[in-house]
Amino acid sequence: MTKKELVDSVCKTADVTKKDAESVISATFAVIEESMKKGEKIAIPGFGIFSVKVQGARPAKQGRNPKTGEVIEIAARPEQKVPKFAASKALKEMVKNS
Repeated sequence: MTKKELVDSVCKTADVTKKDAESVISATFAVIEESMKKGEKIAIPGFGIFSVKVQGARPAKQGRNPKTGEVIEIAARPEQKVPKFAASKALKEMVKNS
C-alpha cells in the first residue's frame, strides 16, 4: 500500500477529506520520525513499538576473497543507529489468523 492508497483508505474509513487525511498521516509520520531522531521509543498499544537500536562497532580485520584466496582488508564499522519496529502480540495474531 502506498501513501496515496493509505490516504484514500483513511478518508473513506474516517469520513474526512483527502486533504485532512493526508495532513494527519503526514503529521503522524513526522512526529514518529522526530521522536526516533531523539532516540525515543513510540509505543502504540495493539499495533507495535517503534524504537532505535544501536549496532555495535566492529574493528577492522583481514578477510579472504573466496574466489581468488587473496587477503583483503575489511574496514572498521563505527557504531550506528538503525530504526526498529516490533509488532504487538495482537497484530501478530491478527495477521497470522487472516
